[in-house]
Amino acid sequence: MEIFSWFTLKDREPPRLAPEGYIGLDVHHAARIKSAGYGGQVLLSQTTRDLVEHDLPEGVHLRDIGEHLLKDLGRKSRLFQLVIAGMPADFPPIRTLDAHPNNLPIQPTPLVGREQDVLAVKDLLCREQVCLVTLTGPGGVGKTRLSLQVAAELSEHFSDGIFFVSLAPLSDPALVVPTIARTLGIREAAGYSLLDRLKEELQQKQQLLLLDNFEQVVSASVQVADLLTVCPQLKLLVTSRQVLHVQAEHEYTVPPLAMPDLTHLPDPATLAHYPAVALFLQRAQAVKPEFTLTDANARAVAEICVHLDGLPLAIELATARMKLLPLQALLARLGQRLTLLTSGARDAPVRQQTLRNTIEWSYHLLDPKEQRLFRRLAIFVGGCTLTSLEAVCRALNDDAEPILDGVASLIDKSLLLHIDQEGQEGQEPRLLLLETIREYGLETLAASGEMEPTRKAHAGYYVLLAEEAEPELAGPQQVVWLKRLEREHDNLRAAMQWSLEGGEAGKRIEKALQLGGVLERFWVVRGYRSEGRSFLAQVLARSAGEKTPLRAKALITAARLAFSQNRYEQGEALAQEGLALFRELGDRRGIALSLDRLGMAAWRRGNFTMARALMEEDLALFREVGDQQRVAWSLFTLALLDSKQGEYARAQTLLGESLALHRTLGNTRGIAASLSQLAWVIFVSLGDKARISTLLEEARALNKEVGDKEGMAVSCTLSAWFALSQGDTAAARSLVEEGLILYREMGHQEGTAESLTMLARVEAYQGNYAAARMLYEESLMIAQDMDDKELIASSLEGLAGVAAVQGEPAQAVRLWRAAEALREVIGAPLPPIERVDYERLVAKARVQLGEEAFTSAWAQGRTMTPDHVLAGEMEKT
Repeated sequence: MEIFSWFTLKDREPPRLAPEGYIGLDVHHAARIKSAGYGGQVLLSQTTRDLVEHDLPEGVHLRDIGEHLLKDLGRKSRLFQLVIAGMPADFPPIRTLDAHPNNLPIQPTPLVGREQDVLAVKDLLCREQVCLVTLTGPGGVGKTRLSLQVAAELSEHFSDGIFFVSLAPLSDPALVVPTIARTLGIREAAGYSLLDRLKEELQQKQQLLLLDNFEQVVSASVQVADLLTVCPQLKLLVTSRQVLHVQAEHEYTVPPLAMPDLTHLPDPATLAHYPAVALFLQRAQAVKPEFTLTDANARAVAEICVHLDGLPLAIELATARMKLLPLQALLARLGQRLTLLTSGARDAPVRQQTLRNTIEWSYHLLDPKEQRLFRRLAIFVGGCTLTSLEAVCRALNDDAEPILDGVASLIDKSLLLHIDQEGQEGQEPRLLLLETIREYGLETLAASGEMEPTRKAHAGYYVLLAEEAEPELAGPQQVVWLKRLEREHDNLRAAMQWSLEGGEAGKRIEKALQLGGVLERFWVVRGYRSEGRSFLAQVLARSAGEKTPLRAKALITAARLAFSQNRYEQGEALAQEGLALFRELGDRRGIALSLDRLGMAAWRRGNFTMARALMEEDLALFREVGDQQRVAWSLFTLALLDSKQGEYARAQTLLGESLALHRTLGNTRGIAASLSQLAWVIFVSLGDKARISTLLEEARALNKEVGDKEGMAVSCTLSAWFALSQGDTAAARSLVEEGLILYREMGHQEGTAESLTMLARVEAYQGNYAAARMLYEESLMIAQDMDDKELIASSLEGLAGVAAVQGEPAQAVRLWRAAEALREVIGAPLPPIERVDYERLVAKARVQLGEEAFTSAWAQGRTMTPDHVLAGEMEKT
C-alpha cells in the first residue's frame, strides 16, 4: 500500500475543500511528493519532518534522502523517508525529475488550470505512431509553460533525457540546427554537417526535445522533421504560434483558460475553481497577500478574466496593476487593455513584458497581404463568417487573391480562431479574433488610414444582411434567420453606431433608416425593444422633415416598439405621423400597418369600438394588397379583441383562421401565438380542458424554438393559470415566475402586471393573503400608470377577493363595483372562468353585510378610483 505525507509548507495558502476533494498549493506539492515514491514507501517533506521528528514512536526513524527536483519544476525539496522496524526500507531511487538527464528550467510558480491539457498532450506523445506534437496558440496563452510541465511529467519515459531548446532569440532558420546541437553538446566533425552529426548522435537515443518558439524560424521545420526519419525513438514537442506543416506533425491548440459564464455566475467557492480565476487569485496574492475572493468582489474578478479572454499573460499583467488600482478601477480601464497591460516581469522575454509586444511580435511575422486581412478582420465585433469577410474585402477593392488562403494562414499563425457554430453542421465556421488581439488590430487599422472606409464597408454589408433577413423572419426560415441575426447582433450594433456618426450625414442617416425599418421583428422577438426604441428615436430626430418611404417605415417600427413597452401615447403619435406620410406617398400597405398600430393604441385606451373599426379596416387593406402574412396577424388581433369583449366563439373562429394561415406560411412564431391565445380563449370560456393542455405544450415548444421572449412569457403565464386550475401550485408558481422575469427583462409593463396578478392568485390559493394583497397592489399601480382599464379592473377584482376572505366584506363589495364600472365602460365582461368564484363571494358578502349595507357599499364602489383604493390599502399597511 502506498502511504505518502500530505503535510507540506506551513506558509502557503491552506488547502480548500472542493467537490473533488482538497485543492491548493500544499495539496499540489504533496501530490508531487507522492508521485516520486513507490508502494509501501513513506515520504515526508522538510516541514512535516520538523513537525514530527521529536514525536516518533520507538522503532521509527527518519532517513534523509537528500534534495530532489520534483515534477512541478519548482526549486529542489529536501525529502525524508520514514523507516519502520520490520518493514521494507530499501527502495529504488525515487522518481523525481533529476533522476533523468534534463535541462528543464526552474519555474517560479506552479502551473494553474491546465490539468486536462497536460493529460491530453501526454497522451499524444505517448502514442507509438506520434513523434512530433506542436502546441499552437496566440501569444500569451501559455504554450511554453504547458510544454515544460508535459516534459517534466514524461521524464521517466525518455531514458536518454529531455532537453529544452529555446529558439526565441533566433530569426535565421539556418541557426536552428546549430542551436539544438549546442544545447545537446554536439560539435561539428570534419566531413559532417551538424544535421548529420545530430542524426548520428540521436539515432539510437530515447529522447524528447522541447523546441520553444518556432514561429519565427518555421522554414527550418523541414530539417527538424528530417531528424525524425532516422531517429526512431526521438520525439519532438514544439511550441509555435504557427503550425509547421510537416507530415509527422500533430497539432494541439492550446486554448485560453476556462472562464465563468457572467450570466450565471456561481458562488465564490465554485468560481475559484475556474482556471482563469484560479490564476488571477494566485497572481493577485503574489502582489497583495491578503487578497481573497468574496461575494463583494467575485463579479469584478470574473469580468476581468472574461475581458482578458482567459489569456494567462494578460491575467498576470493585470494582477501586477493591483498594487495601484482597486479591482473596479482595473476593470474600468480594460477598455484600453494594451495601454494598461504593461510592466511584466523583467526576467520575461521582452516580447512578453507587455501585451502589445506579444501581439506585435505575431503581427510582424505576417506578410503585407496577411497584415491587411488581419486589419480587416478587426472591424468585426464578435466574429464573422467567411462570406461576410469576403464581402467587406470586395467592397474595399482588395486584391483578387483568395481570402480563404489568408484566413487559413492567420489560423495557422494563431491570430484567428475558427469556431464551429452550434447546431449549424455543414455550415461555414465562425471566424473570431480574441478581444485582446482585436484591440491591437483596430490600432493598426486606424494607423493605416483604413478605418473609415472599412467601417463603411462593414456597415454596408450588415444593412444588406438585415434587409435580406426581414422577409425571412416571417416565413419558414425564421428560426434560422433569428439565430443568424443573434450571432451578428454586435456587428449590427456597430453598423447602427456608424450610421449615427458624423460624416456623409445624408447617406449615413439613410442607412440608419434602413436598419431601423428592417430590424423590427428581430428586436421584438428577441426582446431588444429598448435598444430599438433608443436607436430609432435618434434616427427619427436626425431625419425630421424627410418625406421618404424609409422614414415612414421607421416611424411605424418605432410605434410598434413603443406599444410593446406600453408607451401608448408616444406610439400613437408616431403611428399618426407614419399614417400621414404613407397616405402622402400612396403606400396602401403602409397605411394598413399604420391603422393596425392605431387600433392597438385605441384598444389600450379602452376604446374597443374604435379599435375594432381600425383593425377591420387594416384587415381589408391587407387583403386588397395580398399581404397574407399581415392578414394572419390582423385576424389574430381581432380575435384577441373579441375574446376581451366576451365574443369567445367568434374569437375561436378567427384564431383558427389565423393559425391555418400561419401554418401555410410556415410562420412558427405566428403559429405559436395563435395556439397560445386559442388555448386561453378555450380556458376562460370553460372549454375542453384536454385540448388546452395540448395547445399550450405545442405553443411553448415553438416559442422556445424561435427564442420569442414575449411568446415564452405569454405561454408561461397562461400555463401557470391552467396549472393552478388543476391544483398544481408548484408548477403554477414556477411558470409565472419564469414569465415575470422575461417580461421585466423586456420592459413589458402590461405583461409584468398580468404576471403579478397571476402570482397573486397562486399566493391566495395557498392562503398567503398578505403576499397576494401586495402583489395585486403592485399590479394595480402599473395598470394605473398605463391607464389600462381592463388590467385595473382585474387587479381590483383580485384585491376584492382577498378582502372578502380576510373578513372585509364591505371593502370587497366596493372594489367589485369599481371593477365592474370599468368593465362596463370598455365593454369587457368578466370571463366565465372567473365568474363562478366571483358570484359565490359576492353572494356571501351580501349575506354577511345584509341587503342595506351591501347596497350602500356597492353604490360607494361606483365612484371609487384606483387612487382611493391604493390610499386605503396603504393606510392598512
